[in-house]
Amino acid sequence: MKNLRIVSFLPAATEMVFALGLGDNLAGVSHECDFPPQAKQKPIVVKPALALDKMTLREIDIAVAERIGSGQSLYQVDEILLRGLKPDLIVTQNLCQVCAPSGNELTVALKTLGSKPEIVWMSPHSIEEIFQNILELGRATNRLREAEKIISECRARLEKISSQTKNLSRPKIFCVEWADPVYCAGHWVPEMVEIAGGVDELARKGTDSVRIKWDGVRKYAPEILILSPCGFHLAQALEQISILKSLPGWAEIPAVRNGKVFCADANSYFARPGPRVVEGTELLAHLIHPELFGWNGPTNAFQRVP
Repeated sequence: MKNLRIVSFLPAATEMVFALGLGDNLAGVSHECDFPPQAKQKPIVVKPALALDKMTLREIDIAVAERIGSGQSLYQVDEILLRGLKPDLIVTQNLCQVCAPSGNELTVALKTLGSKPEIVWMSPHSIEEIFQNILELGRATNRLREAEKIISECRARLEKISSQTKNLSRPKIFCVEWADPVYCAGHWVPEMVEIAGGVDELARKGTDSVRIKWDGVRKYAPEILILSPCGFHLAQALEQISILKSLPGWAEIPAVRNGKVFCADANSYFARPGPRVVEGTELLAHLIHPELFGWNGPTNAFQRVP
């Protein structure tokens, strides 16, 4: 597999490629592939079709909904660059049109290639399916043993947390995946919360996150609130907390009254279905049960909101 050329359309897949020791084989990535740092040195094959950096959260939500509703893509594939890279393997997803290019973009791009590369699809809805994606990539790249080792270590870390939280009282958590409008968490994040010793009754385990009414959040009265907006790191999440603070009844929410509101780096620990969801679960365990779990990870992983 020394000469294998891989193109990743997905940040989580890029992290898996490096975790399997195949960083040198990675020929191209998406604009969002920023971990590990070496990924940022790779040619960018995929870019956003919208100028998201110039939009507010609500404008992004509206623009994305309109574009998807009209059948337009949210991403642009550099077909000329892709042809020049001559990939043997493309890793992409068919889970969320907002997260990365999906089947439609890939179908168009493949028509421009002389030889057809192997495609590994990643569409996980749970932690177990994330592990299965790592196995699939391991098989496709002749790194199955390395993939099995990664998964074994991840399972052991999660089991260590679960064994310590299974008999604890579970505070009510609300993970905010988007601030304007408010979205709940979905897919694997509710499972992470459960392992970490909490419960998020507003989340949608194993399926898409959705808009929810703020009145429902107030009635739910979460004891811990975590703002981890999809697609953003900590600094960008901190910029969004003012939106939640402006909502009616904010000050009466138990999490706010008790100083248990946090902003977190969603891109690194929650939103991307890769190996770092284990670190994300460890982070959640620290935020939910700090008396039992420390945090030895990066200091910019989260910040308490005053």
